[in-house]
Amino acid sequence: MRALIIDDEELARKRILNLLEEVPEIMVSGECSNGKTAIIQINDLKPDLIFLDINMKDMNGFEVLQEINISPKPLVIFVTAYDNYATKAFDVDAFDFLLKPFKDQRFFKTISKILNISRSEADSNFEKKIKELFKIYSREAKEVSSPGKIPIKQGNKTMLLDPAEISYIIASGCYAEIFTDNKKHVLRESLNNLEEMLDENIFFRIHRSTIVNLNHVKEIVHSEYSEIDARMTDDKLLHISKSNKKQFLEKIGI
Repeated sequence: MRALIIDDEELARKRILNLLEEVPEIMVSGECSNGKTAIIQINDLKPDLIFLDINMKDMNGFEVLQEINISPKPLVIFVTAYDNYATKAFDVDAFDFLLKPFKDQRFFKTISKILNISRSEADSNFEKKIKELFKIYSREAKEVSSPGKIPIKQGNKTMLLDPAEISYIIASGCYAEIFTDNKKHVLRESLNNLEEMLDENIFFRIHRSTIVNLNHVKEIVHSEYSEIDARMTDDKLLHISKSNKKQFLEKIGI
């Protein structure tokens, strides 16, 4: 069985790699330190098994699995440091999880279970299972944070930002730049996660890298080739992708 280890913490990858040296049935094909690389490696290497960190800097593990296009699907062992949703989220056939920090005994118990599951079992209703897990993950993540607020760390303090103050959010590598009327906040979070936290009646994703507060859109600017941009209250011009144009115009009543 060929395995791929995906975790943005080097020590976590090494721990799994060392433990797998005692499992002759599993050969490690590679390691990945972020979600984007993981998607490429999974599609290229077609591993039988993946150890997948849930909370990576650029995206979460469920987003990675939604982007892979191999068949049959790999067996998945999720790795997480958060137990608030684990018992709910991972009671799904053909999946298992390791809660950091895990003991060697727990690791080998998980491996024993995985070795007795066929890839056809993992492949069965794979997409449906991932969507269910992603919904649970998103719901539980919301419950952890303060209701209606977005926690942003600033040195030794955590500011609770009211979403109503947000004008727009732009993706910047592993971070999200959150713009209010008079300030920019930088948060290590994916746009997908932030989108799940925000009210869909007020916020809309106009582009894969941009979310806007519809109440802060000042005007629509039409350009050539039927393209449009949104001018925000701070005069920032943000491009609206063609795929989102129709729904955006419906949202603002045009």
